Amino acid sequence: MRLATWNVNSIRARVARTVDFAVREHIDVLAMQEIKCKPEQFPYEAFEDAGYHVVAHGLNQWNGVAIASREPIEDVETTFPGMPGFAKGHEGPDAPLEARAIGGTIGGVRVWSLYVPNGRSLDDPHYLYKLDWLGALAQHARDSLTADPDLALAFVGDFNIAPTDADNGDPTVVEGLSTHVSPPERAAFHAIEEAGMIDVVRPLVPTGFTYWDYKQLRFPRNQGMRIDFVLGSHALADRVTGASIHRDERKGEIPSDHVPVVVDLDLTSPDDDDDRPMIFG
Repeated sequence: MRLATWNVNSIRARVARTVDFAVREHIDVLAMQEIKCKPEQFPYEAFEDAGYHVVAHGLNQWNGVAIASREPIEDVETTFPGMPGFAKGHEGPDAPLEARAIGGTIGGVRVWSLYVPNGRSLDDPHYLYKLDWLGALAQHARDSLTADPDLALAFVGDFNIAPTDADNGDPTVVEGLSTHVSPPERAAFHAIEEAGMIDVVRPLVPTGFTYWDYKQLRFPRNQGMRIDFVLGSHALADRVTGASIHRDERKGEIPSDHVPVVVDLDLTSPDDDDDRPMIFG
């Protein structure tokens, strides 16, 4: 299975680029974030003509997530247990849920396409919402892997966090002043890892950004950030045979400000192939 994640920054504006990439790179499962449309507005036909099944979750022109797969997508969910909601001026457990998560099972792999809240600023209620959201995600990982330690689980998407200093090349993003690099956000990301989810790309692609702001020539200057990830359970990580960050997708006409991150998985039985590389062994 070739699994990819991409914050497409409006699927209707970039459907041709997105489908072309998926076909050209032989992507089996593509998780998308920031589709910026309701399900009834999603351009299904272009994906279906290319041989993909699609499930989408969006509520308005903001946020939104989707999964496209060459194989059927089963057991689709649009929330995980404990996922908090948010609305400006609305506090409490009954805040409306945003379209930031969609999960489905494909070929025995449980894939979640995730668009983690931005946080906005360190003194904004959205920042606390982001931390709560990440905490609930970590708890979902713990609960899922406690119930089934052999579960092939993937959390993929735009996490809006640069976990290390090397992941931040944007001079305007400064620890202590900016979201994405604050110690609580980084701790929340590492809590997901401690819950049993491994960054399966970094061992194979140790450097490289996945996002560049449109402003101030950030891309030509390579002043980007690494904020898009594929986190996998041990059962998934053991199946990883390759990974790549597709930087060139930031070039050309009307690009997204993010680029795809791709992981190759060998889902054959261990008894069928004893020669698979054990990257995470």
